[in-house]
Amino acid sequence: MNPTTVAPAPRARRRAWPHPVLSLLLAASWVLLNRSVAPAHLLWALLLGWGVPHLLRPWLDAAGRVDWNAALRLTLVVLWDIVVANVTVARLTLGPLKRVRPAWVHVPLASDHARVNALLASIITMTPGTVSAVVDEAHRRLLVHALNTDDPAALVAEIKARYEAPLLRVFRVDPTGRDGTDDDSGSKP
Repeated sequence: MNPTTVAPAPRARRRAWPHPVLSLLLAASWVLLNRSVAPAHLLWALLLGWGVPHLLRPWLDAAGRVDWNAALRLTLVVLWDIVVANVTVARLTLGPLKRVRPAWVHVPLASDHARVNALLASIITMTPGTVSAVVDEAHRRLLVHALNTDDPAALVAEIKARYEAPLLRVFRVDPTGRDGTDDDSGSKP
């Protein structure tokens, strides 16, 4: 890099692209929905990817730092669990109903981080055999309906180990209250 060339400041980049992942997803969705990479479609994808996050800026939280390796590992775990859970639910529903033992389980939340808790509830909802019913922020717990469980405590431990702990790593959240969001000052300690 030429010493006279000045790299754009991270703060200016954040202002231009406040939510780069959202921008990328919107642009890719536009191209995929149109099934075309014609210049007009690419231009619209670029405009949507840039414009929508700017229009929604007052309602979106600041984009925090994400550990992408942890996010990829968690994605693979969730996809595997969805496949396994579908087979398990198929066996349960096709077998004798007296084997099914549904239960409501309270899962204590390790953090009050809104994204972590919302994604935890979403992951549980996507996994067949469990349905997240309520995120109780006041009591920091998640009420989960399990289709079949003999040991509710083991189910809670599994949810916390397989999904909540990796989500905390993805968003760099310390359960004591500190998270991985950057402040707007642009300075690092």
